[in-house]
Amino acid sequence: MQVRTTSIEGLLEIFPAIHQDDRGWFYEFYREDVFYKHGITTRFVQENQSFSKKGVVRGLHLQLPPFEQAKIVTVISGKVMDVVVDVRKNSKTFGEIYYCLLDGDLHNMLVVPEGFAHGFAALEDSVFFYKCSNFYNRESETGIVWNDPELKIDWQVQVPILSEKDCKLPTFDELLRKSVISR
Repeated sequence: MQVRTTSIEGLLEIFPAIHQDDRGWFYEFYREDVFYKHGITTRFVQENQSFSKKGVVRGLHLQLPPFEQAKIVTVISGKVMDVVVDVRKNSKTFGEIYYCLLDGDLHNMLVVPEGFAHGFAALEDSVFFYKCSNFYNRESETGIVWNDPELKIDWQVQVPILSEKDCKLPTFDELLRKSVISR
């Protein structure tokens, strides 16, 4: 397993060791002792899976205290452009965007700490899988609208397919003014 640091503290890309032969392949998605050796000590309590058609944009989602979630995200099949925005109050990279191409053929993963808004765009029909460090709580759910004019995220899809809920999320600036997060 290769664990690569990124330009944003705490955000890690993981490339598992794939064991392949003429029958197919095998890899360990999660192994606590190996993750701990790499400083990933988060306890995960919930797993989720979704299917998205090519062109779907989901996010940017986040949960507020005390229900923040760290995540390990990957795709089982397909390709997605995974996007995170650092919304940690005292972070040197507050407001920075990180893009990660998750590819079902590579089986790569992204470890997203608490304090990030998260979303993705399906570049192909994709099955998305993620582990969460906290249970979903509807009352603490918020996010940032996908087409925020300040962030100018490049989702890499021509005509995004969106949920009504995601279209009604606040802008980054509106989220700041609500004092939910602060610079």
